[in-house]
Amino acid sequence: MEQVTTENTTEKRVYSVPEIMEVLGISRNKAYELCNSNAFRTVRIGTCMRVSKSSFDAWLDNKQ
Repeated sequence: MEQVTTENTTEKRVYSVPEIMEVLGISRNKAYELCNSNAFRTVRIGTCMRVSKSSFDAWLDNKQ
């Protein structure tokens, strides 16, 4: 019997602050400080902050 694997093609459009912390290896306070610095686009949904993946990735690419 052949096993068929399907790939999830839904790409993420936003990062959470904990994901930003993990990617950059920084503390929670530093991640929020960076998010509030307008270095990339963010949106608040209630008490949660989400970071635009495309603007964060572009910012990160320009930092290297």
